[in-house]
Amino acid sequence: MPELLIELFSEEIPARMQLRGAATLERAVNKALLDAGLMPEGVKAFAGARRLSLVATGLPARQPDRREEKKGPRVGAPDKAVEGFLKSAGLSSLDQCERRADKKGEFYVAVIDQAGSDTAALVAGFMPDIIAKLSWPKSMRWGTSSSDDGDLKWVRPLHRILCVFDGEVVDFKIGRLIASDKTEGHRFMAPGEIQTRSFDDYSTKLRAAKVILDTQERKEIIAGDAATLCQAQGLELVEDAGLLSEVAGLSEWPTAMIGAFDEKFLALPDEVLTASMRGHQKYFSVRDPNTGGLANRFICVANIEAPDGGAAMREGYERVLTARLSDAWYLYNQDRKISLEDRVKDLDKVTFFEGLGSVGDKARRVAALAKEIAPAVGADPETAARAAILAKADLVTGMVKEFPELQGVMGRYYYLAESGLGVQAPSFEAFADAKAPQDEGRGNKNRPHPEVPAKRASKDGRRAPDLQIADAIRDHYKPAGQDDAVPTAPVSVAVALADKIDTLTAFWAIDKKPTGSSDPFALRRAVLGVIELVLANQVRLEFVPLIEGQLLEVMRTIAAAHTEEIESLITALEEFLNRPLGDIRTQTAMSPEVEELAQTLGERISRAGPALMAFFYDRLKVYLRDKNHKYDQIDAVLARSDNKFEDDLVLIVAKLTALEAFLKTDDGANLAAAYKRAVNILRAEEKKGALPGDLVVDAGHFAEPQEKSFFAALCDAEAKVEKAVGSEDFEAAMTALAALRAPVDHFFDKVTVNADDAALRANRLALLARLRAATARVADFSKLEG
Repeated sequence: MPELLIELFSEEIPARMQLRGAATLERAVNKALLDAGLMPEGVKAFAGARRLSLVATGLPARQPDRREEKKGPRVGAPDKAVEGFLKSAGLSSLDQCERRADKKGEFYVAVIDQAGSDTAALVAGFMPDIIAKLSWPKSMRWGTSSSDDGDLKWVRPLHRILCVFDGEVVDFKIGRLIASDKTEGHRFMAPGEIQTRSFDDYSTKLRAAKVILDTQERKEIIAGDAATLCQAQGLELVEDAGLLSEVAGLSEWPTAMIGAFDEKFLALPDEVLTASMRGHQKYFSVRDPNTGGLANRFICVANIEAPDGGAAMREGYERVLTARLSDAWYLYNQDRKISLEDRVKDLDKVTFFEGLGSVGDKARRVAALAKEIAPAVGADPETAARAAILAKADLVTGMVKEFPELQGVMGRYYYLAESGLGVQAPSFEAFADAKAPQDEGRGNKNRPHPEVPAKRASKDGRRAPDLQIADAIRDHYKPAGQDDAVPTAPVSVAVALADKIDTLTAFWAIDKKPTGSSDPFALRRAVLGVIELVLANQVRLEFVPLIEGQLLEVMRTIAAAHTEEIESLITALEEFLNRPLGDIRTQTAMSPEVEELAQTLGERISRAGPALMAFFYDRLKVYLRDKNHKYDQIDAVLARSDNKFEDDLVLIVAKLTALEAFLKTDDGANLAAAYKRAVNILRAEEKKGALPGDLVVDAGHFAEPQEKSFFAALCDAEAKVEKAVGSEDFEAAMTALAALRAPVDHFFDKVTVNADDAALRANRLALLARLRAATARVADFSKLEG
């Protein structure tokens, strides 16, 4: 069957946009073909540095004839309705319509027969619109207002459009470009014009012209050749999937080469070497398997086969990299002249976010919060505070300004060197991973600048906590993504949690929450980071008071920009959270302006706290569903009878695990069904207003033995559940509830709850209410489906 071949030939498309552009083109063409009633066997797009290509196979030469039926108004409808229907159907009279009937009466139907169009004509009709509207992250105009290209926007200037169907050119025009059967080969090695009218011929001629069409094939060539070059010298390629995709997008005929740089640069941290090679030059790092560190080699990828085997290019690549590494060497040595402690004061000169103070303000807040969280994660509070106050200090170093991706990483290296755990020259020795006694120190977050708590040497003189602090400086940004490692060292966990919680409360305080798909401050990722840190390390935290307290600290920062009466304002805010603002006037001496500000900020806290916890719940549900937990069971363990937030995440997961295991048993499934029956009866009585206000079980009013056995089993289960829940043994609590299955079944089999006797009915309803309350200690069974 005929095939459709399309190529959009342009100037160099940024590598990061190529695959997205190809996918968008593929979706758009496929949709247009399907909408036209054409059913292709397959549609596949390709992306390269200078072209997007697409082939659609198995297309018919002509669109099938179509009959469309359009239902109209009822017979006898007003003239306006009839006129609108005829106009929409393209008819002039009701005589052209059929009359049909259903149970509601007769109505008009327009039957429209449409002859199919040639596929080539259809393609010529929709392709200009697809090309013009192809979505790119950034587009550009290149024509003048008077030229044919003036209104055309695309990622880069288009030079050619190839469009062929069934061996013939599809005739259409966009701007000054007219579709043809011609393309071009490699810019340097085969710059001539190529004529082609089928995909097989197209791909074959492009390969002969030094263009590999498929991105995946180019990636495989680069990876394979690079690995071979490394193995020939007894080295290993450092895999980098992101860089591989980018380099494959930069070259149409990739040619890998191995180069070298001066060994003296190996004294720089490996991350600096990689950042210099990867970020600036798009080179791959090479590892020495004997040392585990980087070798003084690199892999570069050229887009040309040089006649001298690449010798001249290699020399140029090495010369440029030497200059880059020399810059890094200089930055590193300049940074080492000023300690992280001395750099901390410079954080007050860096704005964190408009309205939220400086990075120094954030560092003070994070230090105070890390100190508060530390006991819950098994960290020394003073060590955690010291790590937190230093964690952002490398943001003002030259290296991090040049390579932002090294934030935290460079802070760790600098701190280790300053602490005597790295050599003073720009190279680093291996240091012990063994855990050592915790450090002690003291800090004051109310000082004008972030104060670094003093260091004390441990008994062996090595200041062992410095290792913990160094790791926390590096790891406090983690986990930064779904596949990122989750810190487990106590100090790192404390600082990472504090940093993320402060970021969340800060943006909620100024109402900068994520909306729809927009999340410019990565707040969803921050919440997921908190969840992963807490669950991976089994951290027991009460988030509601923690968030409220941190919101108060954020408000302190916000208020500092408005008034000098900070302490008076904070006292007012604290009181606002527990009593009406009118009471503050008599209890706190402050100006009317401060009083008004206190009310405004207090109202913000009142709104922001519950809103942030609700956001936590939403992200926790997403996280748990991604772990294959059922959404109704998640809702069941999150629900609380007092409508408050269950903020102990470890407790929530423990309940969920126990509930899942319980519901997989016959006793669990049957008890859940019996529970729903009981709750439905109670709800029906509540709806009728017939449910007594004070439901208390009276053992003296039992009329049936099943009531007595049910009550006895319920009392026993309540006691066991209370004890089990108190010790957080939710499996034991579920086992206790499972024992109710048989008594509950017998109760419903033999006892009529809605008895004629009011006292008897109330007593039986009280039994069901006790059952509902007993199960609610673990989960809200009413949320369960099925």
